[in-house]
Amino acid sequence: MAGHIQDRWYKTETGPTGKPVRVKTDRHGSGLRYRARYISPDGTEKSKSFPDGQKRKAEDWLTRIEADMSRGDYLDPDAGKVTFEHYAVEWMSSQATDPATRAAVEMRLRRHALPHLGHRPLASITPTHLRQWVRVLEDAGLSAAYRRVIFAHVSTVFTAAVDDRMIRANPCGARSVKAPRVDPRKVKPWPAERVMTLRSALPERYQATVDPAAGCGFRQGEVFGLAIEDLDFLDGVVHVVRQVKLLRNRPVFAPPKGGKERDVPMADSVAEGLRAHLVAYPARAITLPWKTLDGPPVTASLLFYSPGGNPLHRTRFNERVWKPALTSAGVEATRDNGTHALRHFYASVLLDAGENIKALSEYLGHHDPGFTLRTYTHLMPDSSTRSRAAVDSVYARFEHLSRPTDGPEAIREP
Repeated sequence: MAGHIQDRWYKTETGPTGKPVRVKTDRHGSGLRYRARYISPDGTEKSKSFPDGQKRKAEDWLTRIEADMSRGDYLDPDAGKVTFEHYAVEWMSSQATDPATRAAVEMRLRRHALPHLGHRPLASITPTHLRQWVRVLEDAGLSAAYRRVIFAHVSTVFTAAVDDRMIRANPCGARSVKAPRVDPRKVKPWPAERVMTLRSALPERYQATVDPAAGCGFRQGEVFGLAIEDLDFLDGVVHVVRQVKLLRNRPVFAPPKGGKERDVPMADSVAEGLRAHLVAYPARAITLPWKTLDGPPVTASLLFYSPGGNPLHRTRFNERVWKPALTSAGVEATRDNGTHALRHFYASVLLDAGENIKALSEYLGHHDPGFTLRTYTHLMPDSSTRSRAAVDSVYARFEHLSRPTDGPEAIREP
């Protein structure tokens, strides 16, 4: 057995005859009688008390502890008493992800998870608590996609707690707990006419922001971080090496999403648009910290900046520039009509031209071509049309061999 059982109501003393006898202690008849004690793997003593009449239960508990230790499944009984908030804060401080990502995760947990789950000990949180919490998020009117992201953060915290041997299992994985379901939506790319109408509706100094987005597949932050030194007009290539991100509502330079730098072909039309923009609005050297607010200063000659010479601020740009332009162009200002729509347009143009998924994935900066395929597979040309065209092209080269000749040979039986 991993330890021993202490009877706190009786103790053994040497009697008048010199033989051991059991005598009542000062605690006889009060409090929990049995205390099961053992030494944990870290060398500290652990114990649990049981009432009178439950000695067998105490022995069974020690037996399970011993079995867990022998299998390597031992969990400190006190570990699960740590509250979800205490552990989540500790977990967040240990993350080595992008600072902006850490800030976003911290904000979502602080606003939407900690008020409901934070006060509960980790081991006490049951599937029922999680089902109730998921319903609270739904009743709050949060979108299914946003609720799913929050749920994933909470599940990740529980998974880390399992890895740290704080709890045995992640309650988010229970069959009765369902992650918020997002209805699958197919990307509907804008027609070219809408892209050009929107470009014209933007203020003149911002019209060319459409070109690297719709013509090279840039994300918004990458457009804002585009510098003149990234443009290779001679070889027709643009280097994607940075973006402008917001940390605590302040701009910083950072690597592209996922730290994935890339080279993207620059069409002549895109190059012409950027050249014309540079003539009217010469590039401006702007210095921002790299990755974090206290990061090393980095200077880049940005193509796009505010009239005051500051880097473009995502929130302000979307509210003061993009949405009014949508209204002027007769486009509804919905989630699907954000600047990301230009990136979808780029993908649709390349797929329609026959570009392969692997190349498109590289140009878009996706981490996995499979993600690109899942996102845009419905935009790929119909396979039956391609098949017929491929066969026809082969037969066309040998049409003179398959055509019947004139004269008796043409009707001769084989």
